[in-house]
Amino acid sequence: MIARTPSLFSRLVAVLAVVLAAGAGVLLVAAWASARLAADEAYDRLLVGAALQIAETIASDGREVSVDPPFSAFETLGLSPRDRIFYKVVDPADGLLTGDADLAVPVERARLAAGPLLLDWEHRGQAVRAVVAGRYVPDAARAGFAAVVVAQTREARRQLARTLTVKASLMVLAMSALALGAVAVAVRAALRPLGAIEGVLAARGPNDLSPLGLAAPREIHLLVGSIDHFMGRLAGHVAVMKRFIADAAHQIRTPLTALAAQLDLLSSETDEGRRREQLARVRERTAELGRLTNQLLNHAMVIHRARSVALSPVDVAGLARRTLIDAVQQAGDRVIDVGYEGADDPVTIPGDGIALREALANLIHNAFKHGAASRLTVRVGRERGRVLLAVEDDGPGIPASEWARVREPFQAATGGGTGSGLGLTIAAEVAAAHGGGLRFEAHAERGFCVILSLPDGEARP
Repeated sequence: MIARTPSLFSRLVAVLAVVLAAGAGVLLVAAWASARLAADEAYDRLLVGAALQIAETIASDGREVSVDPPFSAFETLGLSPRDRIFYKVVDPADGLLTGDADLAVPVERARLAAGPLLLDWEHRGQAVRAVVAGRYVPDAARAGFAAVVVAQTREARRQLARTLTVKASLMVLAMSALALGAVAVAVRAALRPLGAIEGVLAARGPNDLSPLGLAAPREIHLLVGSIDHFMGRLAGHVAVMKRFIADAAHQIRTPLTALAAQLDLLSSETDEGRRREQLARVRERTAELGRLTNQLLNHAMVIHRARSVALSPVDVAGLARRTLIDAVQQAGDRVIDVGYEGADDPVTIPGDGIALREALANLIHNAFKHGAASRLTVRVGRERGRVLLAVEDDGPGIPASEWARVREPFQAATGGGTGSGLGLTIAAEVAAAHGGGLRFEAHAERGFCVILSLPDGEARP
């Protein structure tokens, strides 16, 4: 069973949900820290206010220092039933005036002039928040700062921090849920153009390879363009295959019909001499049919490789020598001077070795069959940044007026005898696939020459 792949919508929503969850977690931590800070600030103000109220009641008659703590100083602090309040007041000589003698919060008199000092401490096994405030007593027996210490346990602060955190958390969670819902709606709306593309493709017939013609957002425009480009390439491939099938059907039908007719004549012929003549014609027709079939298949192979095979380094000099050696037997009983001219060292270009060999083999075959009377030469050379593969013979060549026409499929040169008319087409298409071209040259002293001009570079054109 094939596992079901999650949809793009669910993936996007899941990723955004994780992001929102991470953001909510950060906000919850920040809310807890902010709530603790707010609770501390609120209760610190109460502590400072209580200490200053007590300090205002410190007085001296010149001999003794006295204090009368007001009830209002502890009234607000006492609103939390589970918190305990501790305090003490000491004179400039550190003598206890009132309060808890065991409240050991340190009093730094050098800092009392700067204002109240807040600090965390522990008293009777409980964590407390304490404030130390001072009041200068100038007319005491020992002039200096009297100190007021007020401490409170932290339960009220914790409760306030929890309350603030819960409220902030509920708000964060509610906003995260709303944001996730908005994200789901936004993602669904953003993916709607993809659904439109799917609908257009699903509604098409198997032979409709026209562009989509959809107006898409900028982010999806590249996808639509890529699909249209693929459609165009696929349409090109289909057109090539249709052309090949049509050409093959048209070109093979005639020789098959002629071959069948000659076989009928042969089967009813009683004269031995005429039977031998008809048998020779059957062999000739069979050879032509085999050559045509091979040419058609080679043409299809060249077209396919031009669109699908990556180029790699090819030694065209070595390829030319090997192809010429394999083709020498095509001369038959004729005396033809077959030669190679070019560098013995490798001449390397980026190319498709199989296609290049097929192109050159077709040029050599054409030269043997339709051109060369006594000489055929294959040349490999360089010219202005290009590599030239040339096949030259001393035959009559192709008239200049037909140079453009003979490049087309099944268009043989006038007076060229029998042939499929595909050899030059294959060579021209191989050259074009390599970013080069095919050209003809006619020289009175050397004869007729067909040249493959190929880029001498390392990158595919």
